[in-house]
Amino acid sequence: MAPMRRILLSLLAAGTAACTAPAPEFLYDEAALGPYSSAVIVGDLVLLSGKIGAQRTGTFEEEVASCIDAVEAGLREAGLELSDAVEARVYLTDINHYAAFNGIYAARFSKPYPARTCVAVKELPAGARVEIQVAARR
Repeated sequence: MAPMRRILLSLLAAGTAACTAPAPEFLYDEAALGPYSSAVIVGDLVLLSGKIGAQRTGTFEEEVASCIDAVEAGLREAGLELSDAVEARVYLTDINHYAAFNGIYAARFSKPYPARTCVAVKELPAGARVEIQVAARR
């Protein structure tokens, strides 16, 4: 019976902590391409919505740099830097650009690199060829 009581007390304590956690803070960008928050801050965690670059008519490398600039600006708005990122999700419309993307990404993000997923998708909003979404910790 004692182990069950410890479990119940632990669950009760966890529920109480969840109820006293700060409410999420939602950041908005008037230039967003849809109805979503540009970032959500929950305690020390910052969830940045996917960013595409402003430069989408030049080379792929220029677009990647512009995309990372947008991620950096979004993190800066939350008081963070690229080095605070703990996870990145990358969407490419052409997986053949993977090596080129990695070269630019490695130059802009520092070690230890965030955990990362990279997937190829058919299309991205506004004709973008790359989109990056990050989670960061304060």
